[in-house]
Amino acid sequence: MKRTRVIETNEGIQAEATVVNFNLMQRGHRDRGLLETQSIIKNGLNNGIAIEIGPGPGYLGLEWLKATKNTKLVGIEISKAMIQQAEKNRNEYNLTTRAEYKEGNAMSCPFEENTFDNAFSNGSLHEWENPLLVLSEIYRVLKPGGKLFISDLKRNSSLPVTIIMKSVTKGKAMKKGLITSIEAAYTKEELLRMCEWSVFENFSIKESPFGLELTAEK
Repeated sequence: MKRTRVIETNEGIQAEATVVNFNLMQRGHRDRGLLETQSIIKNGLNNGIAIEIGPGPGYLGLEWLKATKNTKLVGIEISKAMIQQAEKNRNEYNLTTRAEYKEGNAMSCPFEENTFDNAFSNGSLHEWENPLLVLSEIYRVLKPGGKLFISDLKRNSSLPVTIIMKSVTKGKAMKKGLITSIEAAYTKEELLRMCEWSVFENFSIKESPFGLELTAEK
């Protein structure tokens, strides 16, 4: 039986203590090679300037910058505390001239249309208050031919997979957050319907035991 979706939050992670714990978890995922950097690049997002929706502590985008040449990144993040952490990480990467973070809500991106070559996001789709509006904004700020990559958890993950994900998530609070994120995530069928209603016409969805990947092009 499909579980009913339970909304987690639309305000991001605001508490500084939680930001610290989340940063440690994401750093661990980076060190174990669990970030989606290579998936983003393999899907053709490997040039120009990119917008990252909900960068959190920034590791995904910073790793993307490391793996690509002559690229720049702008992250739009709803949490001021998370931006401060991302800026610290950016400084550690020595990427201050290639990455910047702006506080804001992706439902109203503070950028002109046709600004970005690429857009990507990981793990934030289930927190978007109005996903269709966010997709519309991403479409607006992408250049013609610009590519989109979104990855997230899925609500119908199997119990064994959930146990595996919990095993690589450290700390009681982070494990609890993983479960609430799964409960707030979408299924492949729900994401497909969302895309069919969106402004994107060229899109595809891939499903794995651990989650969903959406790719699209303007």
